[in-house]
Amino acid sequence: MLSRLTRLQAVAVCALPVVALLATAVFAPLPFSVAQPGMTANVLGENRDTQVITISGAPTRNTNGQLRMTTIEATGPDAQVPLGDVVDSWFRTDRAVMPRDAVYPTGNSVKEIEQHNAEQMRQSQDAATQAALKYLKLSDKDVKVSLKLADVGGPSAGLLFSLGIIDKLDGNGSGGDLTGGRTIAGTGTIDTNGTVGAVGGVALKTQAARRDGATVFLVPKDECREAKSELPKGLRLVPVTTLKGAVDSLVALEKGKGPVPSC
Repeated sequence: MLSRLTRLQAVAVCALPVVALLATAVFAPLPFSVAQPGMTANVLGENRDTQVITISGAPTRNTNGQLRMTTIEATGPDAQVPLGDVVDSWFRTDRAVMPRDAVYPTGNSVKEIEQHNAEQMRQSQDAATQAALKYLKLSDKDVKVSLKLADVGGPSAGLLFSLGIIDKLDGNGSGGDLTGGRTIAGTGTIDTNGTVGAVGGVALKTQAARRDGATVFLVPKDECREAKSELPKGLRLVPVTTLKGAVDSLVALEKGKGPVPSC
């Protein structure tokens, strides 16, 4: 005959499946990526000993200051992220927990994802070149632009590429630097008409920008709120929606007059 369990024993027995589930959750991989501030690169200069922007078919100018594109670093598409890492990162200002599908295309292999990101970068470079030359009223039949940025994928450097091309060819339009000698950073996609689009991860990108010396950060206007959420001290946000608006804001900053929008 079986003896009756005491209440304490019954609770202990019932708790065992719960403990097992919690233990499984802690150590089981979850469909998230953990992101942090990544590298930045000055598109007016070199990255890994290679000139980022090379122009032929038109005279170029020597530039001062920097235009730094920004990135985030995320755990790989095949990385196993346990609950403990997710919880730890959730409460840190220099980390962000993002659904893996928001970082990487769903259902693709690592190689396919790398190819996808490389193709996005190529399309972004083409659009950035066309937008810049269109802004300057130059023909892509006469002016050739080569853009090289190793180990960076995706479209988020489009705005900075366009601004770099403009600074190298025309500066602020009256003999000065578009940067005003400052270290300017930013992010944003761009299309051939010069429209700037949102990219994601801007709060982490502002931290990368300030870490690498930027004092001004160009941010897609729709992402102002996110950019302000963890804004480092000493970094000024300038919202942009178009390439022309970005140039106008930088010229106003450089000359110290004229309206400069803020978030």
